[in-house]
Amino acid sequence: MFMHNKRLQYTVRVSEPNPKLATLLLEQFGGADGELAAAMRYFTQGLGEDDPGRKDMLLDIATEELSHLEVIGSIVAMLNKGAKATLSEAQKSEAELYQTIGASGTSAKESLLFGGGPALIDSAGVPWTAAYVDSRSEPTVDLRSNIAAESRAKIVYERLINITDDPGIKEALGFLMTREVAHQKSFEKALYSIEDNFPPGKLPGIAKFASVYVNTSQGVGDVEGPWNSGEQWQRVDDIPGSLPFDEGGDGTASVTLSGDEKDAYDRMTVRLASDPAADPLTGADLGAGPGAGLTTNGDKGGATDIKEAAAKADALAPR
Repeated sequence: MFMHNKRLQYTVRVSEPNPKLATLLLEQFGGADGELAAAMRYFTQGLGEDDPGRKDMLLDIATEELSHLEVIGSIVAMLNKGAKATLSEAQKSEAELYQTIGASGTSAKESLLFGGGPALIDSAGVPWTAAYVDSRSEPTVDLRSNIAAESRAKIVYERLINITDDPGIKEALGFLMTREVAHQKSFEKALYSIEDNFPPGKLPGIAKFASVYVNTSQGVGDVEGPWNSGEQWQRVDDIPGSLPFDEGGDGTASVTLSGDEKDAYDRMTVRLASDPAADPLTGADLGAGPGAGLTTNGDKGGATDIKEAAAKADALAPR
């Protein structure tokens, strides 16, 4: 059961309307790292949690995230009040109203459909989606996801703070940013209170592969550090010489087909086989013009050899 307290968790003091800033703040209202996404993420986890301590924490933080949604929504509403009233009461000329909507940085849909109110969209006008909620009902997975989510939201708040000079908004955003830090600390404590929390889940990793580092990006810029070298790692630099990793395999894909499936597959491969000796005239050849490169049909604008292609390109180059 929920009960709404009409007092905000943090007082909202907005110096003056600013629809453009309101649009940017919608990122934390209906965006991927916003407060609604966080609330729904932690509610779904909390409702499915069996550990009483983690369940209590998740539902506490989920409910607080709804209060943060209320703070952000209130700031957006205050920032849009002037534009909302002007549009509603038609206090300006047609041209001035068009200019107001365009200069505010809001979309026409945001202004006309939502009337300047806090809509469940992000700063680009993309509607909120449940796809932002990535709960997996496995605490060693979900808590790590929550830590990352709080970290991302903290960075977004930093950027929002940096783009406004309104002292009241800076204070409110600073409060919300700091609560992200507090929540991350709680999630970290809950994660490391699980004795065996890595690797996530129940099944152990296969020992002979668990400490292998595969150096698949080689060349200038290679750097060695504790993430890829040292006693903890078996580093693989010779990729072709090490494939496949499984013993006794040949590195190819195979499947066992039934007799009927094998017959059908053989007929299909014969029907769809390519002739490597063929060099058919194609639509690209017939329509080839300057710049088409080497083609089969050289007399239709394409070139039959490298020298001819170079000569045509030179002739067409601007002087």
